[in-house]
Amino acid sequence: MSSKSANGYTINNSSPPTSPRNRQNCRRRLRRRGSFAMLHRRNFLLLVSVLYLTGLISCVGPLFSLLQYSGLATGAVYRSHEIFQKLWTDIEADNSSSIQLSSVWIYKRKLKEQKPCSFGTTASTKDSSGANLYLIVDANGGLNQQRSSICNAVVIAALLNATLLIPRLEFHNAWRDSRQVSTSVVTSVLILPNHFMSTLKDYIEVVKELPTELMERYDSNISNIQNLRVQAWAPPRYYLEEVYPVLFKQRVVRISPFANRLSMHLPSHLQFLRCFSNYEALKFSLAISELAKKLVKRMIERSSNYGGKYISVHLRFEEDMVAFSCCSYDGGQVEKSEMDVVREKGWGKKFKQKYRVIAPGLNRKNGKCPMTPVEVGMMLRGMGFAKDTPIYLASGKIYQADRYLAPLRKMFPLLQTKETLATKDELAPFEGYSSRLAAVDYLVCLFSEVFVTTQGGNFPHFLIGHRRYLFNGHAKTIKPDKIKLVTLLQNTSTSWIDFKDQMGSMLAESDRKGIMVPRAKKSTRKGSIYSNPLPECRMNQGVIIEPEKQTGKKRPPKQQYNTSPLKKPPGKEQKSHNEH
Repeated sequence: MSSKSANGYTINNSSPPTSPRNRQNCRRRLRRRGSFAMLHRRNFLLLVSVLYLTGLISCVGPLFSLLQYSGLATGAVYRSHEIFQKLWTDIEADNSSSIQLSSVWIYKRKLKEQKPCSFGTTASTKDSSGANLYLIVDANGGLNQQRSSICNAVVIAALLNATLLIPRLEFHNAWRDSRQVSTSVVTSVLILPNHFMSTLKDYIEVVKELPTELMERYDSNISNIQNLRVQAWAPPRYYLEEVYPVLFKQRVVRISPFANRLSMHLPSHLQFLRCFSNYEALKFSLAISELAKKLVKRMIERSSNYGGKYISVHLRFEEDMVAFSCCSYDGGQVEKSEMDVVREKGWGKKFKQKYRVIAPGLNRKNGKCPMTPVEVGMMLRGMGFAKDTPIYLASGKIYQADRYLAPLRKMFPLLQTKETLATKDELAPFEGYSSRLAAVDYLVCLFSEVFVTTQGGNFPHFLIGHRRYLFNGHAKTIKPDKIKLVTLLQNTSTSWIDFKDQMGSMLAESDRKGIMVPRAKKSTRKGSIYSNPLPECRMNQGVIIEPEKQTGKKRPPKQQYNTSPLKKPPGKEQKSHNEH
């Protein structure tokens, strides 16, 4: 139906007029849309507010931490020298609870079956195809980081059925030996080439040089070989899927940097190969081994009152370590200025970047500061070690040595270092070579009855594992609870009796943890294979843990570890099998 409007146009009125009910529904829909829009706006404003507060907290947090730990928090202030002076009379007079080194460790690890792994069962790991594929890695970092890289390189070469070129060394400025001019020091310090090659011959092939025809392809320059950037902590599957195709096509690949480029979680037969490389294939140079043997012999001679047993202490209180830790001691503004210069020289502008906040009090409170010699001495005397206990101090050049070492020598007059044990002529070939001196310290500490670690790092990390490997699973290591220790050493009202009680508990805890073994199930484990080599490094060994005098029912071992051969990865179809 149509009608004419006033202006003469025809209007179609075919649709019926809107009913009151429809008009109400329309209004409801409009109101609902308006409510949704308002709700979205409120949510948006709420989100913006939360983001603003989060940003504000992240910016103010470091400042709050600085204020909170500027000296008021317990354990945040260094007062160890002050407390030592206060307690020295009691320390000097106390010989009431001295312990013999032969009876320090109450807990023992009893091996039900003490058999070395059968190396021959994995002899088929080496494949002839490896002669045509070559792997090159650059081992960077400090001495023990290089050790880790070399062991990982052996595993990767076996996994890919490649021939390994004896690893090369790369230095960071902070670890460079002052007299080092080439990149082959890893060979002279950590690898005896012929021993390394012959020991691994049943697993992988190792060569000193690449074939001439392969070098000619790259103009006799290894740097021209394609360098693969591998992700950190890469699993075996990554190497099989990403690295192997390139290796198969190019015949040779180079991986640099190589530190921390292989996962800690591997199948047990690959973990075993890591262990075999670490404890059997790697040997320090003859010069290092001979000097270390002399020092160990001299320490034993000076420890006759303790049956030839001695304590070794790894002290990280060198100038660069103090600077890197960003901790404050009792040197005031002079110390702060010195540390600023050392940080600038060693690490450039790293510590002056906007995001970096230096909070010495917070670092100390969290147990991240290097222990001073006086703290080590008080801890050991508190644990019951007598004044005449023989101690070997493994360290670089101590920061302000005359001042900081005096209290430790006062508490332990029989303290020895490589400088006091060796003659000048014996040390002369090692002067200026920090890696070689560290290797000597490593071997002397390895054969001590008690090892004390004070700061962490790769040195104790590897040494603790090596000691577990040698001493039937017991690390025989004192690892201080530094968070607890700094709290005790800030309380100027602490008595010597109370301090001794706390140190006795700390020694007992180190003893208990020294025999702990991480759970290893399939390809996952807790902890590093280098600090906890059991059970993979001694497969087929049933282990029972119990105190020496404890009696009771013994639990039989639950797991056996096989030494199945590694599989050749010729193509995609076998990659998943290698990975399980």
